[in-house]
Amino acid sequence: PPPPFPRVNVVFVDREGRQVPVRGRVGDNVLHLAQRHGLELEGACEASLACSTCHVYISEPHLGRLPAPDEREEDLLDQAPLLQENSRLGCQLRLSPALEGARIGLPRLT
Repeated sequence: PPPPFPRVNVVFVDREGRQVPVRGRVGDNVLHLAQRHGLELEGACEASLACSTCHVYISEPHLGRLPAPDEREEDLLDQAPLLQENSRLGCQLRLSPALEGARIGLPRLT
């Protein structure tokens, strides 16, 4: 039988460029997944969508497979340093099969 929670494999790329392969469950919050694996992703507002300290970069083509950010996330991303076209807030992303194999980069500062 299939596992009760399908797994998704992603690779976090930390501020030094170190690659950290991580396997999570579908539905896992990307911010919390990174923190559980010892990555420095702050999340100062504790995922209440009030800051941009969990800013991450999502690889293509994975970015295009995700639901678009809502207006609140867009507003917060506008305040994030080192904003890029592929920037998202980790607290607003859940693991899904669409993220299988994605590279999730951590900006040099948040």
